[in-house]
Amino acid sequence: MHKVRTTNERFDPGGGGINVARVINELGGESFAVFLAGGRSGDVLEELVAEAGVMSHRIAIHEPTRVSHVVYEEISGQEYRFTPEGPSIGESEWRQALDFIELLDVDFVVASGSLARAVPNDVYARLARDVKQRGGRLVLDTSGEPLAEALEEGVYLAKPSRGEFAALVGRDLEDSEALEDAARAFVAEGKVELLAVTLGHDGALLAGPDGVRWLATPEVEAKSAVGAGDSFVGGMVHGLSIGESAERAFALGVAAGTATVLTSGTELCHKADVMRFWDEICRNPS
Repeated sequence: MHKVRTTNERFDPGGGGINVARVINELGGESFAVFLAGGRSGDVLEELVAEAGVMSHRIAIHEPTRVSHVVYEEISGQEYRFTPEGPSIGESEWRQALDFIELLDVDFVVASGSLARAVPNDVYARLARDVKQRGGRLVLDTSGEPLAEALEEGVYLAKPSRGEFAALVGRDLEDSEALEDAARAFVAEGKVELLAVTLGHDGALLAGPDGVRWLATPEVEAKSAVGAGDSFVGGMVHGLSIGESAERAFALGVAAGTATVLTSGTELCHKADVMRFWDEICRNPS
């Protein structure tokens, strides 16, 4: 039995929506996070969210919040992510979350992450209907059946990865032309107004009413990809919320995602890096 000692520990509030809120705040915007949390670990999460300066509302749940770990192993240079199964959410608990969101007067609602155990697949579809009825815009970052059902209702912006989008359409999308055609079709069918497909180090694609745009990711030495997708969403939503065009907001999303890979573990992007990359991308679009 060998003892493994660690250094440079840090504790950050996580989860897709909370990460998006953290990035919006870092870029100078205002966010409000609604999250479910239970047990002692839920108490810690609530404290960390407050310390991060994110306004929020906690929905208390019976089971304890999971604690995920990210470990960088120095000898191999590999990063390991440990993500427990997480709590089962009761019907009264997830309904409380939907009911509270109905009370909020906001322009954009971001729903991010896979659904917890026992939450029905149509929860995001229900949210999509409610947000549209109130004149808001739903931004969705999830995958699988919850994504498919929400898209049948129609959402403003969806952000799948290439793999998640391929699984959704049921065919391989490694070919750029096939990916572009599939993205155009989703917009034409009214499933989304904007579809952003992230491609990792290959950049991202944006499909919308004005056509398709591709952006490459600036060349950087990556430290960690944790939270890069959430940062993309945070950057793009912030851009849209301050009146930037879809194309410039898309570039801000790519910049935020790129800036996040410069940081280690659960640390997210820094505004100075995001602005630098945004300027570079807008001056040299690819």
